[in-house]
Amino acid sequence: MNLLDRLLLPEAREIENLDDASATVLHAEIIQQKRFLKKLYFDFYRRLKESINYDILDVSKILELGSGGGFIKDVIPNAITSEVLQIPSVDLVFSATQMPFEDASVDAIVMIDVLHHISDVKAFFREAVRCLKPGGRVAMIEPANTVGGRFIYQNFHHETFDPKAEWAFESQGPLSTANGALPWIIFHRDKAVFVREFPELEILKTQFHTPLRYLISGGFTLRQLAPAWSYCLVQGLEHLLWPFHRWIGMFETIVIQKTLK
Repeated sequence: MNLLDRLLLPEAREIENLDDASATVLHAEIIQQKRFLKKLYFDFYRRLKESINYDILDVSKILELGSGGGFIKDVIPNAITSEVLQIPSVDLVFSATQMPFEDASVDAIVMIDVLHHISDVKAFFREAVRCLKPGGRVAMIEPANTVGGRFIYQNFHHETFDPKAEWAFESQGPLSTANGALPWIIFHRDKAVFVREFPELEILKTQFHTPLRYLISGGFTLRQLAPAWSYCLVQGLEHLLWPFHRWIGMFETIVIQKTLK
């Protein structure tokens, strides 16, 4: 048995099909059991909350795409949770490319590790333009195509991570099929294409971050590598390393805004 097999969570061995709703339910249980991972999710939700100016603006209709096993309502109580799969813990079930909202009715859309699963991402951006109010925002946290992030995702992660790919890909399942490099492709490599095709959406922010905490948490498949009490120490170390996040960050926060015109 190799090291990765020894580190594998017993719960992760039970997941046979990521596209089955039971896998999402199991992910919810893992988040609650792994205190290090749960603290990281809290911080991710706070980062999204800050990105949409929740405490400053009148942000009443907030949609979370791909809520999965998360707990965003603990941080943003009025968030509308959603999934592409029918699971009991979410408010709505629908595709990100066909959202059940009236035109210009949504204040903000937030998501964690969702964009890179959307096989027709241009259809999603068109829906975002349609649904968002003028000035409304999309805030997302996605895999980062840094030197360190790319090494981890390409060698130790089950999802495809191909920075040379195109925007669209053939989906074999909403959760099992993805390209982790897709956000970098859209907002860095092909930024000029995004600006040209979606002039109604302004890129406000792209920021690499979190080089260590997700690795130490073990994510949804591996055992936690450090005690929960060390979370703040690791977070402090990451803060000291912030000048290097553009090379070692594992995640990127991206914020875009629908123009006021």
